[in-house]
Amino acid sequence: MSSTSPLLRVRSVEAVERPFRLRMPFRFGLYTLTQASQALVRVTIELDGGAVATGHAAEVLLPKWFDKRPELSPADNEDQLRHSLRQAAGAYRAAGAPLTAFALFANHYAALQQAGEHDDLPPLVSGFGQALLDRAVLDALCRHTGCSFWSALQRNLPGLAAHAIAPDLRAVDFDAFLASLRPLAQLHARHTVGMLDELDGAASHPVDDGLPVTLADVIHRYGNTHFKLKLSGERGWDLERLGGIARVLDRSDAPYRVTIDGNEQFADVEQLLDLWGAIEARPELARLAASTLMIEQPVGRAIALDRPMQRMSQHCPVIIDESDGTLDAFVRARRHGYRGVSTKACKGLYKSLINTARCRVWNAEDGADHYFMSAEDLITQAGLSVQQDLALASLLGIGHIERNGHHYVNGFATCGAVEARAFAAAHPDLYDSGNDSGPRLRITAGRLGVQSSGSAIGFGTALTPITAADAPMAGLARVS
Repeated sequence: MSSTSPLLRVRSVEAVERPFRLRMPFRFGLYTLTQASQALVRVTIELDGGAVATGHAAEVLLPKWFDKRPELSPADNEDQLRHSLRQAAGAYRAAGAPLTAFALFANHYAALQQAGEHDDLPPLVSGFGQALLDRAVLDALCRHTGCSFWSALQRNLPGLAAHAIAPDLRAVDFDAFLASLRPLAQLHARHTVGMLDELDGAASHPVDDGLPVTLADVIHRYGNTHFKLKLSGERGWDLERLGGIARVLDRSDAPYRVTIDGNEQFADVEQLLDLWGAIEARPELARLAASTLMIEQPVGRAIALDRPMQRMSQHCPVIIDESDGTLDAFVRARRHGYRGVSTKACKGLYKSLINTARCRVWNAEDGADHYFMSAEDLITQAGLSVQQDLALASLLGIGHIERNGHHYVNGFATCGAVEARAFAAAHPDLYDSGNDSGPRLRITAGRLGVQSSGSAIGFGTALTPITAADAPMAGLARVS
């Protein structure tokens, strides 16, 4: 732990919600999303010595990802995430002696996971509240000290240190590890091809907002070279779908890269191997197969960490995403042949940092870069949420990141025009203001500019969301 890591207490937590509608339906796995809500949290901290600072974080209350049990409705899923936030807020506010930002997370991690289990919440849901609060706490700390997120982590301002929550890393020098991180100023935007997305030609369900609908139109407008392809687990459908995608991608001689998302739709590795064998056997899919970087979470989380994946990883690296519910999940996944794990800000910035440290340690042991982090999206919305997620991925040195929020939602749909214009003016490398519909994410030659987000005072931005018109979240209108 750095000697400059401040001690702090959480004085208050507030949360509001912003509902929004998608411009086109987004199907992932068995669920089709058409509307959702974004939660914004405001945390006030008191530093040891009496100074007070405030920070913010935002994340979509996404149904049917954190918990996919069919008996639960989308409204049930949203209530689970609200409950997780309330639990974390109560625990952080009740903490006794002042702690570093990391110790605040680490010392409450096990108890909040146990509380969630008691309330029948999956680990991903139990971690959601902490993930949001930890970002807001760090934002407050950055604003108080006048430093950016990149600088704060390189200096170990939150105080990462060896802790019982990650006993395998007890020998890691976190100060040196964090100081060695080299953020990227640009990231490839990996475009999501949802299961309902049209691929080419005139869209059968056009959207009159000036944004692309089909995959071909997306490539023409943004110049993407990286793509994430959603599968269903149904062999015939998946092969036909991949064939249609390949016909679009193969038109250009320029190299492209794809990742394949199984969305927990495969019963076992045998079903996945069968599909991969069929892909490799089809000449029309040869280039797509050779361009595939990884396969994401093919098997359901209930069994994924108990079944071997080595045979598939010999053909193509396989990573976990939904199975990454607990801090030891990547350790367990490695034993079964998985090669990577995703970073998503909704799963916790400290989890991402810990798993990045693991990749460093394991690759050094193997003498080769066998293990890696990927960066995935959760329909992250423009403004605070997307900027914190991008700043984290860029700090970890991940060169491409799935982005889908800008495709399924038009611009700053979750906030007013004043806030949208302020974000666009403060971050011109990330947003394009040159249209009549308001600012939108700027993707040029398939890349996102993240320099201003990572180097701004605060976590992702120096701006403060305008929340006066937003609806207070039940039970978190103010916790103090």
